[in-house]
Amino acid sequence: MKDTYTYKIGSSLYLNLTNRCSNRCTFCVREGKETYEGYALWLRGGEPAKETVLREIGDPTRYEEIVFCGFGEPTYRLSDMVWLSDAIHARGGKTRLNTNGQGSLICGRDIAPILKGRLDGVNISLNMPDKAGYEALCRPQLPGAFEAMLSFARACKREGVRAWFSVVDVIGEEKVEACRNLAEAVGLPLRVRPMIT
Repeated sequence: MKDTYTYKIGSSLYLNLTNRCSNRCTFCVREGKETYEGYALWLRGGEPAKETVLREIGDPTRYEEIVFCGFGEPTYRLSDMVWLSDAIHARGGKTRLNTNGQGSLICGRDIAPILKGRLDGVNISLNMPDKAGYEALCRPQLPGAFEAMLSFARACKREGVRAWFSVVDVIGEEKVEACRNLAEAVGLPLRVRPMIT
C-alpha cells in the first residue's frame, strides 16, 4: 500500500509529513491504528520530500485550507513545513498548523517568529489545564513539555500569529472550564472538539 502524504477530509486537505511525535496521548487516533478516515497514515517508506507533497497538493485554492497534521507532530519538519506554507501561499492557498505546541522545545529555539505570516491559523492542543493532568493524558516524551506548550502559545500571541487552544470534550466540564480560564489568561480562545472514535 502506498504511503499517504495528503488526504482530504471535508473541504480541507491534510498533510502527513512525519510519524514522529513528542507525545503519546492516550486518546490519539494513531495509538493502535494505522488508518484514519480510510487513509493509511502510518508512513512505512520514510518521510516524504517536500517537493513530492507540493505536487500532490496541486492547486491549493481547491481547498478551504491546507492543514499540517497527519499522524505525527508537523514541527519536527519545520523547515519543510515553512517551505510548503510559502509555496501554498504563493499559489493562493491558506494554511493551518495542528500542533501539540512543543515545536520550540523540539527545535531548540522560539519558532513563533518563523511562523508569523506563514500560517493562517495555529491550533494548539491544550488538552488539560495543569501539568499533572497533561502528563497523565498526553504522556509527553520531552521534559518541560507543558510549560513549553504554554510558552509557545504566548509567543504566538506576542508575534501576532493567529492561534487558539483546543481540548477534547471527554475530559469533563470542570476541566474544560479550567482550560478556558487558562486560555483566557494566556490571551487565546479555546475550542472544544469532540473525541475522534
